[in-house]
Amino acid sequence: MLPPGADAGVSGRPHPSALVRRWWAGHRGTVTSVRIDLRVGGSWRYAMDAGGTEIVFRGEYREIVPGERIVFTEIYEAGPGATNEGPGVLCAYTLTPHAGGSTLTMLVDAPDQATRDAIVESGMEAGVQEGMDIAEELAVELAG
Repeated sequence: MLPPGADAGVSGRPHPSALVRRWWAGHRGTVTSVRIDLRVGGSWRYAMDAGGTEIVFRGEYREIVPGERIVFTEIYEAGPGATNEGPGVLCAYTLTPHAGGSTLTMLVDAPDQATRDAIVESGMEAGVQEGMDIAEELAVELAG
């Protein structure tokens, strides 16, 4: 649960790359690149160094309702020679206001069971939780 006004850091509002650099990698690496074109049809790309391994994700914004909802695609850019042109996953983040703050709901829709299983088996859940804990701290800071 986020405090009142804390949606500024996690909603469809533009957030500076400095904030993304603080939360996206969690404590698992160092963010090395952030590109955000926050508009429907705009693209995004985040890269991090995790112990000498570059990890890159990119996607396109499909829906943006400031302060309420953001929908985007997410594609993992695998290493050299890999095919990175699949559909990726579709992510929908929705903020629901409550008297004491807001709840962030994250839905990730994989194109098939194999993709879903690969995501679950990658350990991504712990990394996402770590990043969201940091994002919550940032949201509280922004609501200040």
